Amino acid sequence: MTTEIQLAFAHPEARADATAPDGPLDRISLRDHIVEVEIGAFQAERGNTQRICFNVVVEVRPITAPLDDDVDRILSYDRVTEAIATELADERLNLLETLAERIAERILQEPQAVRTFVRIEKLDRGPGALGVEIVRSVDDHETKPVAAHAGMRPHPHVVYLANAAIASSNLRCWLDQLEQRAEPIVLCVGCADLDTPQTGHRMTQRRVDLLAIEQNAWVLSGCDDRCVVVETKTELDWAMKNGQISVWAPAKIVLDAVDAPGVGPDDPVALAAWFAGQLNASDLLVIGEVKPKTSTAVPVLVQDIAQPDL
Repeated sequence: MTTEIQLAFAHPEARADATAPDGPLDRISLRDHIVEVEIGAFQAERGNTQRICFNVVVEVRPITAPLDDDVDRILSYDRVTEAIATELADERLNLLETLAERIAERILQEPQAVRTFVRIEKLDRGPGALGVEIVRSVDDHETKPVAAHAGMRPHPHVVYLANAAIASSNLRCWLDQLEQRAEPIVLCVGCADLDTPQTGHRMTQRRVDLLAIEQNAWVLSGCDDRCVVVETKTELDWAMKNGQISVWAPAKIVLDAVDAPGVGPDDPVALAAWFAGQLNASDLLVIGEVKPKTSTAVPVLVQDIAQPDL
């Protein structure tokens, strides 16, 4: 078997390695990702689901700045699986070729992506796997903006819990009700009712106060297993799309923000309102505290701590 034929049937990662124009680039890969879906042009394929296998390789621009083990600085695998899920959810398709093109286009919208190999195979249409493979690059043509699927950018419901609310016997009841909502839930807290160390320096005090909020986030997480602490945009994005109740640990997102909040951790309700605006949240519900005094980007509702029903 010639090298050319071997490469034709090799995993897309081998083809990427062999055809790199200027030497190999960094790559991420998704192997043997199987989804059951209705697809196909034949009448026998209508009304029936079948297994589709995806193998995807994305060549990415090398990261020149220190990674610092920071998930927000790399192209996450979740973005690849989300591209697949989004295009499958958008409409029923007849052709694997159409699906592959759309997935490639969406992946190439990612800033780090340079070239992508997309192989899609039907596993149930015969004794072997029937499929297509395409290679697309940002240099092939000017990639057009891909419309965001409605499920890609959810508008979460942000809830600020005062310390009295965290300690309330109504907490589990509130979480039960929040869990039933269609939109994702993101919980915010302030510092615990403890003395926070004082540094005497504005910038270092800001970090100490943000860490104090994070400590309280872990306290809330310990009250109910459904509450999962998240600190990066990647974690939060995944959580919102997978029905997880998140508790915001603010230090990283606040300190990394290009459009930094005009409020500090000493005003945690206003900070939660800023965060709700960053998330394009549907609203902010404040339980056990008053509304922020400044204007907010999202509607703010107030819940009496004695009321079990939201």
